[in-house]
Amino acid sequence: MNAYALKVIAALLLITCQTAHSAVWVITYPQPALENDVRYDYPLALLALALEKTSVRFELRPSAQAMRQTRSLKRLEENLEINVYWSMTDIVKEEQLLPIRIPIAKGLIGWRMFLAPQNSPFLRARIDTFSDLLAFEAVQGISWPDTKILQANGFNVVTARDYAEAKDVVIAKLADVFPRSVIEIESEMQSDPASGLALRKDIALQYPSAMYFFVNKRNVTLANLIETGLERAIADGSFDLLFAEHFGETIKSLDLDNVKYFRLANPLLPKLTPTSKQELWYQPK
Repeated sequence: MNAYALKVIAALLLITCQTAHSAVWVITYPQPALENDVRYDYPLALLALALEKTSVRFELRPSAQAMRQTRSLKRLEENLEINVYWSMTDIVKEEQLLPIRIPIAKGLIGWRMFLAPQNSPFLRARIDTFSDLLAFEAVQGISWPDTKILQANGFNVVTARDYAEAKDVVIAKLADVFPRSVIEIESEMQSDPASGLALRKDIALQYPSAMYFFVNKRNVTLANLIETGLERAIADGSFDLLFAEHFGETIKSLDLDNVKYFRLANPLLPKLTPTSKQELWYQPK
């Protein structure tokens, strides 16, 4: 092979390497149904952190259209429009999708406090036992795992299509309370101070639950990439720093270390949930 041919091959190899190096992995997540939905802030920040730990070049991009949770999960299962989503896990989701089994909010998704209309009887009621709490009707999304968890533990539950409708239901007093995760409840109240809802801070629910990143069953490469990045972030402490940045003040202001809480069973919790890895979960002091 002459020198000219060798130069041509070398140039082609250089172009190929440069193209591969400059390739950007587009990670598409569901566009939120609510404008400026603050519930997306932490999962997206953590996803970006995990991907940065792998040194891949990536772009996080919302889907072209807004999606509620039910549609998001369906499109992810069909491998259309989006390639990642985060949600509270259950047995059905883990059969349909590929979970990255690292609880991204350290189980705080299973810590629930109650919103109710201002001057509601619930806010003034004496609640000493779990039976006292069951006297009040709750509202939840029809497709949320929490609905079945609450029902399994004895609650009467009114269902709604999504978060916005559930909030309207409790505002209209068609249900007594709206249990919300502690990672969401304060920011949601701040984003809508005119809702007329108040937070009861002396009692809470707690059930074992994990919010995971999910990908399509066939997208093993992306799952491995996210898992590797999360594990590296846990190992170097940046996961905990980001968690504290987003939820440290919430844990203090809601006094989770001292609040009276009722522990519920979660019949939907998959067997492979890493409950034995204490470092992955928030533990009240």
